[in-house]
Amino acid sequence: MKDVETRQAILKLNELGYGYRKIARTLRVSRWLVREVVNSQNGELPESKRASKPEIFRERIIEEIKSCQGNLVRVHEELRDDNIDLTYSTLTRFVRDNNLVKGSKPPVGKYVFDPGEESQFDTSPHIVTFSTGKRKCQCASLILGYSRMLFFQYYPRFTRFECKIFLTDALRYFQGACKRCIIDNTNLAVFHGTGPDALIVPEMEIFSQRFGFVFQAHRLGDKNRSGKIERPFHYIENNFLVKRVFQNFDNLNEMSLWFSDRNNRSHKRHLRSKPIELFAMEKGTLVPLPLHIPQVYQIHNRTVDQEGYINLHTNVYTVPYELTGRNLEVRETKDQVSVYHKHKEVAQHLRQAPGARKWTTDKSHRPKWGLGKYKKQKPSEEEQKLREISDVMNSYVNGLKQRKTGQGLSSIKRLYRMINEYPPDSFQKAVEEALHYGLFDLNRLENMVLRNIAGEFFRLEIEKEDPSNLSYGDQTNE
Repeated sequence: MKDVETRQAILKLNELGYGYRKIARTLRVSRWLVREVVNSQNGELPESKRASKPEIFRERIIEEIKSCQGNLVRVHEELRDDNIDLTYSTLTRFVRDNNLVKGSKPPVGKYVFDPGEESQFDTSPHIVTFSTGKRKCQCASLILGYSRMLFFQYYPRFTRFECKIFLTDALRYFQGACKRCIIDNTNLAVFHGTGPDALIVPEMEIFSQRFGFVFQAHRLGDKNRSGKIERPFHYIENNFLVKRVFQNFDNLNEMSLWFSDRNNRSHKRHLRSKPIELFAMEKGTLVPLPLHIPQVYQIHNRTVDQEGYINLHTNVYTVPYELTGRNLEVRETKDQVSVYHKHKEVAQHLRQAPGARKWTTDKSHRPKWGLGKYKKQKPSEEEQKLREISDVMNSYVNGLKQRKTGQGLSSIKRLYRMINEYPPDSFQKAVEEALHYGLFDLNRLENMVLRNIAGEFFRLEIEKEDPSNLSYGDQTNE
């Protein structure tokens, strides 16, 4: 097809009277092209009648642009997963030529920093899709001003406690800190004032001294001053979160770490390099981490309720039931909740996300069966003596206790008195007969004993009772 200049040269040489072969050799084109241009007498490039490859999938591309919220990187990934072979450059050119997305933003200012000079920290609310539904979460991000190394995590809420946890994890990820950390005028770190006149909260100032850097707030309205951290938020929200579903916050932050690593190893056109390559030069200028990094925690005072639980951020945790009603000290860290009583740790649990409304129960903290209200009493002295008489008596005592409520202590004592009042042989014979027929009514048992000893000790005529007519189970004499 050649360019416009070549086509116009063909027409000019043809007007001068040169033949097709001479024109083709001079311009180094085919005679077919010379003939086509001369016949059409058109020096402009003709429109292509063949549909381009992206045009074939035009409807699908428009659909994916809507579902991916205009992020062409995710559109390209979704098309590739469906075996639609389009290069990223072809896709972006097709979208740009057809005005399928919004135009470019106006230019902004630019700040350049030396290695290890500055980092920027900020948070942004994002809607995250979990397997249980969508939820607004706080995305915290830290970026190095020179290499643009990025680290971000998500939290259900963001207080100074979460802020210190995040910054500790971020500085461990970078293995050092920049000398200055730019923040907005949030009350997380700013106690009073704005911009250069801002006073930092003493708690956060002490924390920054631990790692050898200082907080500095940017001027109000100076968006370019924190632009290096603002741009990644848009990238994370419209790339990382698009069409991804997470199981919980642990899964979300694991994927966030993976995405941070992938981003830091990808080539950046505006940097003409990869952040990880620039970080190799910046790493030596960072303030090194202290030899010991204290664990971030906060202290709460909680009173154990009547059920043996303490409440922390809508979540409940068990403590030993002996401490019911006591006022205990609760130490909350990133992953654990520890409970102390008189400076001694009495319970430890995995920390649940604030607002999750979960119950965490340690079975060792609950009273075991046989303790407290359900404490199993020792057999009485009478019962022990009865069981030592014979196996038959032991079986009869077991049957008697099964048919009585509680320990059956009154029946055991009556049985013990009977064996002391009546001859042992006659009593033992009556017990054997009662056990055989399942008779555990002590009144009937006493009649059977009297029947056995009637001819030996008394001159009484007692009507003999047929044992086969005795009813089973507990009965009373009418």
